[in-house]
Amino acid sequence: MKSYLWSRYREAKRVTKELVPSIMSNMLNPDAIFSNNEMSLSDIEIYGFDYDYTLVFYSKHLHTLIFNAARDLLINEHRYPAEIRKYDYDPNFAIRGLHYDVHRALLMKIDAFHYIQLGTVYRGLNVVPDEEVIAMYDGSHVPLEQMSDFYGKSSQGNTMKQFMDIFSLPEMTLLSCVNEYFLKNNIDYEPVHLYKDVKDSIRDVHIKGIMYRAIEADIEKYICYAEQTRAVLAKLADHGKKMFLITNSPSSFVDKGMKFIVGKDWRDLFDVVIVQAEKPNFFNDKRRPFRKVNERGVLLWDKIHKLQKGQIYKQGNLYEFLKLTGWRGSKVLYFGDHIYSDLADLTLKHGWRTGAIIPELRSEIKIMNTEKYIQTMTWLQTLTGLLEHMQVHRDPDSQMILEEWKKERKEMREMNRNFFNAQFGSIFRTDENPTYFLRRLSRFADIYMASLSCLLNYEPDYTFYPRRTPLQHELPGWSDQLCTGTFRIPFLQETVQIK
Repeated sequence: MKSYLWSRYREAKRVTKELVPSIMSNMLNPDAIFSNNEMSLSDIEIYGFDYDYTLVFYSKHLHTLIFNAARDLLINEHRYPAEIRKYDYDPNFAIRGLHYDVHRALLMKIDAFHYIQLGTVYRGLNVVPDEEVIAMYDGSHVPLEQMSDFYGKSSQGNTMKQFMDIFSLPEMTLLSCVNEYFLKNNIDYEPVHLYKDVKDSIRDVHIKGIMYRAIEADIEKYICYAEQTRAVLAKLADHGKKMFLITNSPSSFVDKGMKFIVGKDWRDLFDVVIVQAEKPNFFNDKRRPFRKVNERGVLLWDKIHKLQKGQIYKQGNLYEFLKLTGWRGSKVLYFGDHIYSDLADLTLKHGWRTGAIIPELRSEIKIMNTEKYIQTMTWLQTLTGLLEHMQVHRDPDSQMILEEWKKERKEMREMNRNFFNAQFGSIFRTDENPTYFLRRLSRFADIYMASLSCLLNYEPDYTFYPRRTPLQHELPGWSDQLCTGTFRIPFLQETVQIK
């Protein structure tokens, strides 16, 4: 039996190696648009956009700025120890979509079924052993009532906060660094207070204008010009599409940024511009009226009867927006980077089509196209198939071999995680399942892409068709040899015959 199992193993290795070149001949396109729901651009008459990380992308310097400014606010305004200044921002520590247990001060990755991915739970800057995690949570499942609320917040008894915003990367890192300092120095502290103080400091970097002033003072340092925003907007305008902008950012900040990436005439491209909208409240609050902002940034008291092209408006609400524009239903496509604040209410309550901007997508696809990744994943899938079918052999020698294979599989999973991020892996997958982030992306976004520039690859009447993903009971068995058309394991039919 030992000889048989190892011969099957070697044969699987050989077949997998032969398979890699054919897989590499079908690379994924990092500039493609991916569809969760069938949608034809020919039906879209109006295009809407968020500003930050949708129309404009920022350089790596911005997150360092936010981290440093919030860290200094903790020291100067919240009286935290000055020694935390020794911590610098690490752009490679956290990924978007992580959950934070406010009461236990733990940062972690959770899958679509509310299971914690073991090995990705961090207290401070150090991973928490699996045994400790299982003891704390009575397993690895997080009950629904403890999960973050609809918008990812920890409120109304929810102990988890989900970080969905790209701007939240410095916040997660700062939380972890301050936790690390307290733990290393044996300082007794209340995790809930720490979370609130860091959250307030990050908020103040925005609200007090620290970030906005810094970007405006050195716009070339912080704004990436190469995302072809002007070309996308011009293409849509040439095809007679109406366009609007709804952002939480202030008027002067948006104006300077758009002049830099689009040109002084940027307002001519938009039929409506709304700033400081306070999304997601903008999509739900029916009471706040619009206010016009003049050229000097002064708020006017005029009653708004029409949203005029070339003007900038502040606040307001979506219900008034729909009344004044008549832009309703599936003829509207809105793009944003925040799955909750930008997209959720629009698709669930108002029937707009939605597009998610996921900058991480491009880098992850490039990794997935590497030979090393393809080799690892192909063998990992094959090895999993081996384990599934050879587990029928219950003799001690066979079980010992299967344990060796399980150990190898675990090591390969860790290797796979490290391809993307050494601490947390891919933002889209855990070891077995899609992440909670991907679950929400799939629910609230009709299409998703790395940047708006991906639209330049498609005609304005293009129809996006989602790939039919087989359900588990629709998948051919591994014993069908060609399985999904990707992995071939020619020997598995034999397993039922060996006793």
